[in-house]
Amino acid sequence: MQNNLFIYNSLSKKKELFIPLHEPFVGLYVCGPTVYSNAHLGHARPAILFDLLDRYLLHLGYKVRYVRNITDVGHLEDENAGEGEDRITKKARQEKLEPMEVVQKYLNTYHKNLEQLNTLPPSIEPRASGHIIEQQELIKEILDKGFAYVVNGSVYFDVLKYNGKYNYGKLSGRILEDLQSNTRVLDGQDEKRNSFDFALWKKAAPEHIMKWPSPWSIGFPGWHLECSAMSTKYLGEEFDIHGGGMDLMFPHHECEIAQSTAAHGKESVRYWIHNNMITINGQKMARSLGNFITLDQLFSGDHPMLLQPYSPMTIRFFILQAHYRSTVDFSNEALQAAEKGLQKLMKAVSTLNKLKAADSSAFDTEKLKEKCYEALNDDLNSPVLLSHLFEAVKFINSVSDGNEKIDEAGLKAIKELFNTFIFGILGLKDETKGKEDEHLTGELINIIVDLRQDAKNRKEWDVSDKIRQTLKELGIVIKDRKDGADWERE
Repeated sequence: MQNNLFIYNSLSKKKELFIPLHEPFVGLYVCGPTVYSNAHLGHARPAILFDLLDRYLLHLGYKVRYVRNITDVGHLEDENAGEGEDRITKKARQEKLEPMEVVQKYLNTYHKNLEQLNTLPPSIEPRASGHIIEQQELIKEILDKGFAYVVNGSVYFDVLKYNGKYNYGKLSGRILEDLQSNTRVLDGQDEKRNSFDFALWKKAAPEHIMKWPSPWSIGFPGWHLECSAMSTKYLGEEFDIHGGGMDLMFPHHECEIAQSTAAHGKESVRYWIHNNMITINGQKMARSLGNFITLDQLFSGDHPMLLQPYSPMTIRFFILQAHYRSTVDFSNEALQAAEKGLQKLMKAVSTLNKLKAADSSAFDTEKLKEKCYEALNDDLNSPVLLSHLFEAVKFINSVSDGNEKIDEAGLKAIKELFNTFIFGILGLKDETKGKEDEHLTGELINIIVDLRQDAKNRKEWDVSDKIRQTLKELGIVIKDRKDGADWERE
């Protein structure tokens, strides 16, 4: 299989030709959400990026196993220190629910939102709580290799010992000496040998709800451990791509590398891909900072910072307009510009379907196709791809105005190209289609109701009754008034 896809590897800090470990199979693991509140705009970015990657790899002919986990235990409030209350347990206490009720509640809305954004579902969506045994087995391996220690029923990873043989900080660029000097000692960290050591297993306090028996204590797994265990379970000890937000690079992904290397004697991941952040006024959008706008709020317009609602495809287009490694700053102006851009693109698709072929063509569709592939092969450069597609939009509009010509072969080629890149790979949808059909249906029903009223005025009761009954069978109920009639759907 010929492949010219280059992706930026966060580990090597350069673009590399993507060569899968076991072609044509590709193993892709992405860190999913910790489900303790509604998904926000920041969650949409990795979902759309890795959907784009998944779609493009499938288009190239690869067989992708896309694994995206759900964190439902072990993600503590202070994720750097690995201390504090479990985020889901805290939300369960606040909402007076069982922890798994919280998980299911927000997982349902997360799935609904991703479906609205037209992302393909992953091949496997494992939950951390469903893989406790695998996590315990991984801890045993790390202990056996001498890179962890047990204290008072908790198990900690020995970063200093690991760094003596391997390189802790190779992904994030953190230097251990700097971590030693800059890490403050927090309450509850006294049992660690070093403040930067991280928990593989935590002994649970008596009041802690989510806990399991283990060889060390009744407790729960560390947040970082979960992804190491689940990724290798479903993709093997070595696999192709691991993705996530740039904010996960340290400590989460750095700790994943350390855990997997300590257990298996080799790194698991060949290509690390990280998306940059969505920002508001230059600050990262995050639940912990309280500056987020949920996807439901974006779609409804129900938030003080929103001037209007924005459709799911406007949000998808907004995110695809920027390269995934650049920051994207939220503003109503930027979203409104994305809305106009999307409308322009979809109008061109509609215009394209109405064009008549001529004897000759003034447009090189093969060149356009080549440029579209070049953009995606250059580290999934969706904004450049969109710029090439808008070149075609100008030409389509020019043909429609009678200023340019396109032959039958060119018309067919450009339709196929738009279908492949706009709908198949970028995953956009024409949201106006359903609305236009619904509006047309409503207008037609109004005409039928008026015709029935005319029949009533002429005292043609059989015709009037037949129209009423036929509409009723179709789920439309007519309500007569003194001055006419209304209708509604059953």
